[in-house]
Order: sequence, then structure tokens, then C-alpha cells
Amino acid sequence: MASIVREIIVDAPPESVWATVGDFAGAQRIAPGVFVDCRVEEGDVRALMFADGKIVRERLIARDEQSRRIVWGWLGDEVTHDNTSMQVFAEGEGRSRLVWIHDTLPDELGAWLAAAMDHLVPVFQQTLASQAKPT
Repeated sequence: MASIVREIIVDAPPESVWATVGDFAGAQRIAPGVFVDCRVEEGDVRALMFADGKIVRERLIARDEQSRRIVWGWLGDEVTHDNTSMQVFAEGEGRSRLVWIHDTLPDELGAWLAAAMDHLVPVFQQTLASQAKPT
């Protein structure tokens, strides 16, 4: 199984980061311009639309407010197993550490997912920090 782990330091308090990361129905808030729409279908399945028009469906597996952790899985013919989690930790005064783990089968998806995650990390970092700044 391919397992990709990314850790991101965000210049924002964990409560602010969690407010965005933990919102399964509002996934486009973490990467506006990359994710352009997010609609919840069937209660625990979301349809997430990318800027290029591709739509992926993901099922919510778990959401833990106390530990600031959310888990979901990608649904589709491309995968035989998929599990993604994000967890937010306090990282000093007014900062957070976001741990993003993506486990998937088949293994061949690992390189593609790692590249996609590497592309999204700076977008997440900038968006989450800017959302915490007072307007």
C-alpha cells in the first residue's frame, strides 16, 4: 500500500485551522481555485470538483472534534482501498501543525498522489494562514 505523509506548519491557531480542515462539506475552502465546488450527497459522501472539471467522490469515515482529526476515503474505480486523514496540532503560540496522511491501493497511485499533495501543501499553508488573519 502506498502511504504518503505530509506535515505542514501553519501560521494560524489550531482552532482556526480545524474550522476549515474539519469541514467535510466545505473542502473548497482549504484550496480555493483548486477545489471549486463541494456538495454533500447521500449524507456522508461528498462530490469535490477540481478547477479542471474533474469530480471525485469521497466518503466521510470519521470526524473527531476533540482530537481535531478527520478521515475520509476516495470512492472510484481507480482505487481498491483509500484512506486519507488530516489532524491539527498546536505548534507553539498561534501556530499549528497539520498532518496529512494518504494510504491507497494500488501502489501505482502513490507517485501521482505524492505529486498532487506536494502541489497542494503550499496552497493549504497560505489559505489556512490567511483565513486566520483579522480583516
